[in-house]
Amino acid sequence: MNIEDVLRETLSDMAREEQPPPPGRFLQVGTRRSRRRGLALAAAAAVTVLAVGSTLVVGGLSSQVAAPKDPTGQGPVETLPDPAQRLLEKITLKEGLRLSDTLVQLSEKTGKPLREFQQIARSGKGLGLPSYAKGRLEGFAFPSTYEIRPTSSPDEILAAMVTRFNRAAEDVGLVDGARRAGRTPLEILTIASIVQAESGTRRDMPKIARVIYNRLDLKPARKLEMDSTLMYGLNKYGISASNKDLRSRSPYNTYLRPGLPPGPIGNPGIDAIKAALKPADGPWLWFVMTDPKKGVTKFAGSESEFLKLKEEWERNRGTG
Repeated sequence: MNIEDVLRETLSDMAREEQPPPPGRFLQVGTRRSRRRGLALAAAAAVTVLAVGSTLVVGGLSSQVAAPKDPTGQGPVETLPDPAQRLLEKITLKEGLRLSDTLVQLSEKTGKPLREFQQIARSGKGLGLPSYAKGRLEGFAFPSTYEIRPTSSPDEILAAMVTRFNRAAEDVGLVDGARRAGRTPLEILTIASIVQAESGTRRDMPKIARVIYNRLDLKPARKLEMDSTLMYGLNKYGISASNKDLRSRSPYNTYLRPGLPPGPIGNPGIDAIKAALKPADGPWLWFVMTDPKKGVTKFAGSESEFLKLKEEWERNRGTG
């Protein structure tokens, strides 16, 4: 049972309880309902998240309006909620978006100060991040469509995104899959973020993941040499690095440093995570987007094949 189901079931139980519970009930620490309620209330203390298809409705507990008491003593009067509480801002965050850009979009859409989002993201506290995130939000702000109430605070919004990530990670078996692959969950998510950044289409993702694994598994390991990681470390965008870029001392410069970068370079979607967990079979060590306009990527297992693909890329961009 995921956290949303727990929350719904618990709130339903609470709504049916017309009389206050006897004092002894709170001493029964071993019951199923006690555990469920404790989990639900702990989650609700941070954020209320209800899944509606692929859309998440995010509303902080502060947005709940208490009904006034009936002066006759017959109970609460039914009232319509404040119109401001019903207004929802729909935000779609695409796969692969960097955290810095995610925070800008959230600020622009909600009208809440960017610095608040940045401070909360920098801290990482209270967001429900898994332990393997090591306190960093990059990679864990799951791309999806969110409907956010005006009263939702930045920490509630970001916590909802982490909740959505945790659910996706459970659905694909991220932790167990990483163990089977001989990698940590953070390494899998880092690979997924590179796959997301480098892929022209979803069908290329398992092959790109295989290129990454093949390079890492060579003895000695071959440098990844990925423009996406280099550009992330430089806080730049583009698909072709300059000679100056290649000399960067950034820990994300995989042209100079062997192995994976320190962490994710964006927030990958579910397809990229699946590709990182189950790459395609193949001998490839290179891939080239030979036609960037059409998003065509081709793969090579030898340096001679790679050079031919590079020539094709140069012809298509008009420099050959």
